[in-house]
Amino acid sequence: MKVFIAGLPLEVDENELSAVFGDFGPVKSLRIIKDRETKESKGFGFVEMVNDAEAKEAIRCMNGASYYGRRITVNIAEDKGPGFNAGGGGGGAKGGFRRN
Repeated sequence: MKVFIAGLPLEVDENELSAVFGDFGPVKSLRIIKDRETKESKGFGFVEMVNDAEAKEAIRCMNGASYYGRRITVNIAEDKGPGFNAGGGGGGAKGGFRRN
């Protein structure tokens, strides 16, 4: 299941976000969207998780949570067609993410 995350703090990178979602289950792929010219985060991204139930649990726990002091929005991503291919991984969460 693909998950959309908005409101990401600009300092969060793909490794850290993969670790945070990895706490809920295996991450199949992940991508933080970046500006083509500056290469800086646009503050949103996508995670694809292997298991739908784990993805839904991540959405339930993380939607509206504070992440580095910013409220993030996490929900099921709308399928916009081909082109979502990114590397992923898993692991433990780093400091900064706080579940409410």
